[in-house]
Amino acid sequence: MALPAQIAVSFDFTNGATFGYNGFVIGDPKYGILGTNTLGDSTSPEPTVDLTPNVYEISITRGRNIQRDQYEAGQCTVRVLDPLSYFNPQNVSSPYYGKLVPLRKLRVSATTATTQKYLFSGYAIEYRYTYPVNQDTGYVDILCQDAFRLFNMANINTVTDSGAGQTTGTRIGKLLNQVSFPSSMRTVATGANTCIADPATNRTSLAAIKNAEFSETGAFYMDGSGTAVFKDRSQVMASLATSPTAFNQSGGIPYKNLKYSFDDKLIINQANLARVGGSTITAINQASIDKYFPHSVTQTDLVAETDAIVTNIAKEYIATRQETTIRIDEMEVDLLDPSVPTDTMLGLDYFSNLLITNVQPDGSTIVKNLQFQGINWSITPNKMTAKITTLEPIADGFIVGSSYYGIIGQSTLGY
Repeated sequence: MALPAQIAVSFDFTNGATFGYNGFVIGDPKYGILGTNTLGDSTSPEPTVDLTPNVYEISITRGRNIQRDQYEAGQCTVRVLDPLSYFNPQNVSSPYYGKLVPLRKLRVSATTATTQKYLFSGYAIEYRYTYPVNQDTGYVDILCQDAFRLFNMANINTVTDSGAGQTTGTRIGKLLNQVSFPSSMRTVATGANTCIADPATNRTSLAAIKNAEFSETGAFYMDGSGTAVFKDRSQVMASLATSPTAFNQSGGIPYKNLKYSFDDKLIINQANLARVGGSTITAINQASIDKYFPHSVTQTDLVAETDAIVTNIAKEYIATRQETTIRIDEMEVDLLDPSVPTDTMLGLDYFSNLLITNVQPDGSTIVKNLQFQGINWSITPNKMTAKITTLEPIADGFIVGSSYYGIIGQSTLGY
């Protein structure tokens, strides 16, 4: 059966973080698009290779770690059949000879008649070769991670132009500047909270960015196109107001393999937070402690500018996580099912709202309004499935008119 979207894998052997052909060709329909293609500094740019004809299997995992309550590096493994040993780095006849080095760029795209979506954009961290016994064709697994890998490898100390009073978004922009991450690959919100002057301590740039992210109660992640995205608190809360996509057994998008959880793993009823140079701020919910025993989180050395900001963060953290209910941590969608709208599935992104209804054997129902916070793609020539990670909102807010987040006495009032 043909896949519902055309899958393509491109491999870029050029240096640098920017994706795309390393040269602008006037009049070319592919490499001459203003605002999309880059201006090269050489008349003989390094190649961008289409690996698609030899790709046998693709696995992509992106999203928020439920237990650690944070976004992690997206990962992708592409299995490429290699009948001509092009991926042998010592094969001088290979067109890739001398170019097979770590941290080259790989992208996976899905295209339909009406949309194109990058499922992953990242950097090769390992070439894993396999030559099966009694099989003439060997293959290579190209293991990749997104730009979180680059940020985690880049240690920083001082940060240029990072004085007190900057918003969290401005600070994240300065941190990205410090590691020379391209400005064309960022979507950074302003941020509502302000920061102290950069503390000038030794840490990774990823740790510094996540500090600013937590100091906003926002979200920093890499999207499928390789763009660094920072959503501030207001954008995270505003996402609650968008209409949900329905998944159910009759009329909505069909699914299978729901993974239910009902436990205390995500409960937080005591927060101990401290900024650099500030006092430890403790927020608790005694009713939750009495019901579930203490479940604490501790964060120190935050770059939030004032204790008042830290107090608000602590209170909101507890308000969002003090209770527990039955969860749907994961569900699987088969895109080969003709009832599944391919464009809708490709269009889902972090903070998309999902209304999941499951009819139980006795006729009762479980209904959850959750947010898309992760995905695992599994793709072969005869398979295209998506395992979706769902979560309760990471920051609650009161949405006027919402039947889910606008209930007086029940919905959380955010700051």
